[in-house]
Amino acid sequence: MESSLDLTGIAVVVSAATLCGTLLRRLGQPAIVGYIFAGILLGPSGLALISDRGQVATLAELGVLMLLYFVGMELSLRSFRRSWRIAVFTALLQIVASVILLLAFTRFFDWPASHAILFGFVLALSSTVVAIRMLEEVGELRTRVGRITVGVLVAQDLAVAPMLIVIDGMSGEAFQFSLIFKIILSIGLLAAATIYLSRRRHVNLPLVAVTVGSVDLTPVAALTWCFGFAAIAGIVGLSPAFGAFFAGLLIGSSAQRHAVGETARPVQSVLLMVFFLSIGLLIDLGFLWENIGLVLLLWLFIAVFKTALNTGVLRFMGEPWRRAFLSSLILAQIGEFSFVLGAAAIDRQVIDADIHRLIVAVTVISLVTSPLWLNSARRVHHRAAQHPATLGALLRLVYFREWRLTRRVSVALAALAVTGIEKAQALFERVSRRNTSRATAQVPQQEVLPPLPPPDSEPEPRKPDA
Repeated sequence: MESSLDLTGIAVVVSAATLCGTLLRRLGQPAIVGYIFAGILLGPSGLALISDRGQVATLAELGVLMLLYFVGMELSLRSFRRSWRIAVFTALLQIVASVILLLAFTRFFDWPASHAILFGFVLALSSTVVAIRMLEEVGELRTRVGRITVGVLVAQDLAVAPMLIVIDGMSGEAFQFSLIFKIILSIGLLAAATIYLSRRRHVNLPLVAVTVGSVDLTPVAALTWCFGFAAIAGIVGLSPAFGAFFAGLLIGSSAQRHAVGETARPVQSVLLMVFFLSIGLLIDLGFLWENIGLVLLLWLFIAVFKTALNTGVLRFMGEPWRRAFLSSLILAQIGEFSFVLGAAAIDRQVIDADIHRLIVAVTVISLVTSPLWLNSARRVHHRAAQHPATLGALLRLVYFREWRLTRRVSVALAALAVTGIEKAQALFERVSRRNTSRATAQVPQQEVLPPLPPPDSEPEPRKPDA
């Protein structure tokens, strides 16, 4: 295709993204996974209709801003304030433990510290879209488990903006002391906004309040609020994504929240489709096939590590095993903000293209395999009447089918092994006897002579003839 997409190319891209998103949604997957598959289909690894990601890069970056804008808009700061201690402690410990673990790996894999910090951030984040859908599927959204899980997701989303600032600071060769000031400033602004907005019922935003009711001006005002705060944050030295997220927090606590959300959501849907489509363009199927073992190993390690870590932290915070384990299952996958962090890292040359492809591949597999954890969450929810006292009892209760099948398979394999050993021993004995008899048959038979008389014996006297 040409350097810019023509109308036919745009029609093909939109049609493929719509069809893939609809198909994946019908299969119980998020529509964003369908957009990623559409990017794979249309990209260099598929039909090669889009050979250059730069064709959609600008729209994809605007999609990132809109994503953070709407995440901030949909956060319930009042609900978060009621459970902020357990949510903040869990999210903070996730991030710290993930970064420390990855920093320990730097000694074995010779990674730079910037890679370890980035991987720790990616490991700590969970998918808000997938987690909310899983809570709705198992009927736990309005329960204690749902409040805890949503609180942790809110804390993780609040941490994305400081993470982006840290990634910006890692792009330079020398350590920038201004990075500490930026992180403190961003955390201070988020904390002040959370405390102030959660205490007030609603606030009135001047620009949005004037334009509400106008079909033409309300969408423009909503986009101006998003991109205007992003521009201000960029001028101040913070990340533009932080500005968009902060603008979303203000809109979400205003009296014009519903009006802005209804008018700006179609634009957000289109830009998010372009963003996740651009993620699909980055997936190299050849690279994925060559490193499939590493990708699957990282996916399994991340899922098990996050589940175990979150279960331990929530149990330490006083939650029973069932709630802790169920919430941890819902938080086990990697979040869509991992794409945002990876894109920011490669744009600032913190990582190279291969590391970025690895992050994208592991994140996509984590999102696609979320039904595995949904099945386990359903089992925990259906056995809510039983309250196991230990983690082992809970695991046996949830995975009793797999445990029984594993035990049967182990017994069968042990019996087969014993039988095989016995047959092998019998076969060895038969072969040994056969070889012995064959060797005996090959020895030549010698004539057996009568024994000679001893040398000292005298001959018997001859009897006289009669």
